[in-house]
Amino acid sequence: MSSIASPRPYPDPTRRRLLSALAVAAAAVPLTASCGRALGGGAERTGTLRYQGWTGQVILPELAADLGYLGEVKLEWIGNTISGPQDVQSAATGQVAFGGAFNGASVKLQESGAPLTSVIGYYGTDRKTYNGFFVLDGSPIRGPRDLIGKKVGMNTLGGHAQAVLDLYLRRNGVAPADVRKVEALAVPPVSLEQALRQGQIDVAALSGIFQDKALAAGGVRAVFSDYDFLGPFTAGSYVFRDDFIERNPDTVRAFTAGVARAIEWTRTAPRAEVIARQTRILTARGRNENADALKYWKSLGVAGRGGLMSDREFSVWSRWLKDVGQIREVGVPPRDLYTNEFNPYANGGVPR
Repeated sequence: MSSIASPRPYPDPTRRRLLSALAVAAAAVPLTASCGRALGGGAERTGTLRYQGWTGQVILPELAADLGYLGEVKLEWIGNTISGPQDVQSAATGQVAFGGAFNGASVKLQESGAPLTSVIGYYGTDRKTYNGFFVLDGSPIRGPRDLIGKKVGMNTLGGHAQAVLDLYLRRNGVAPADVRKVEALAVPPVSLEQALRQGQIDVAALSGIFQDKALAAGGVRAVFSDYDFLGPFTAGSYVFRDDFIERNPDTVRAFTAGVARAIEWTRTAPRAEVIARQTRILTARGRNENADALKYWKSLGVAGRGGLMSDREFSVWSRWLKDVGQIREVGVPPRDLYTNEFNPYANGGVPR
């Protein structure tokens, strides 16, 4: 892992090439009052952040709010997202103030001209928490070539799991034509284990509490994981639109600081306390969810202290996007994709 870089203070939005059609259309649509008005409508700061949650999970901003780390910043839940790429696209179009996704998905949007900047990492891979590709104990699948022609279920297409799968196959000498024969299927995370056990898919990409739940039930084994060949790294980050950051730097700073503190709280608090707190949050919010999976929580897997990010956590996916033809060239350098400027842990600092 390269050392944590702190790129120039918040990147100037003029660094972007001409905005993609998506971003242009988004800018033309007035943002909701909770997100602040569009630049053409006059500057307006906000302390309320609209966001999307995840069914059966407590996301870091929700934890930070419950811990009292967000200060005067308020969260307004507008519903649940179906995937990380959908979440950051909602941020790009102004439907929500921030979104979180696998860094590769954010890079793809940013390379297309979407005016987004990552401000803090929120999940990743370590010895405790990783994205594993699991099969049933009796499966003949043992290595990369065994995956050719097989169905691999994952939470979303174009996200972390698909990128890791593709990278694993390519790094192990599987020809591009054969890589295309590996069928990636989008399956809701809560249904992946069941789909595997019922034979609807040959492999399930499982992570976090869903992986631990499957392992606890037994009868499955891992073929490989992202930790096996990439080591520890922060895999996903929260993004804001550039114009939102310009209008609301104090809000973004408070949000980032609060999430950073929550990350460190999960590292130092007893595991049982972290699980109990998340369970209480999920139960109290009354969204008709099952909290059983939370008992398998182990860690966030975030590599950098307080969610600090590094060039490597973006450049590896920029190169991959080019290699697989999803972008023609790497046009945006890592220093313009993210910033640690709002993180209180940058340059050896600590929250006040």
